[in-house]
Amino acid sequence: MVTCGVMVKQAILQSDKILKFEDAKFALDNCNIKNQVIASALRDQVENIADTVKQNIPTCIYLDLEDLKCFEAVERQYERWGVIFHNSLAIQPSNPAFPAYSGLTVLMGSPKSGMLEATFLHPVNWVSAFVTSSQRLVLSAYNCDRQLLTQAVLPGANLANSDSAVPPNTLLSVAANNIHSVTFCAFDGQFTLDNFRFCF
Repeated sequence: MVTCGVMVKQAILQSDKILKFEDAKFALDNCNIKNQVIASALRDQVENIADTVKQNIPTCIYLDLEDLKCFEAVERQYERWGVIFHNSLAIQPSNPAFPAYSGLTVLMGSPKSGMLEATFLHPVNWVSAFVTSSQRLVLSAYNCDRQLLTQAVLPGANLANSDSAVPPNTLLSVAANNIHSVTFCAFDGQFTLDNFRFCF
């Protein structure tokens, strides 16, 4: 069993609490983010993330999904930026219930529906995405020993053109020290995510 060599602080579970955009902006401002890198699946412009982490410079990586092909399995396309996906597919939704937040391309859990995981090559402190789901969705953050650090919950479906009180593309985010992986789980539902971002 791998150990992190760090103490795990008590997790604060944000069950059934939706983060509003203003709250998210405040959370980002509190992170003291000075650098944001737009990460492409194709472009060769690569910043050395390991050096950035060693220098303790707060940096956010924002994934540009538009270079992905529709129905492309997404796994190691962003590995050079520090993240590997599992059970992830790039789509351009034809169903208007799942609109993209920006651009045309989003990620969804596939081939197993209702689940998507991201593993970070270097621990991060903040992860967010805009999500649209057919039912309750839980974003969970884990340390290197796979212990739960914190969660954020979308309490119910937020499909477009539905009677949901929650709009589509709701921002979910988690913040904790030494996040090594996150999972998005809608318990066999369908969901999409856009504007995936993580911060060191």
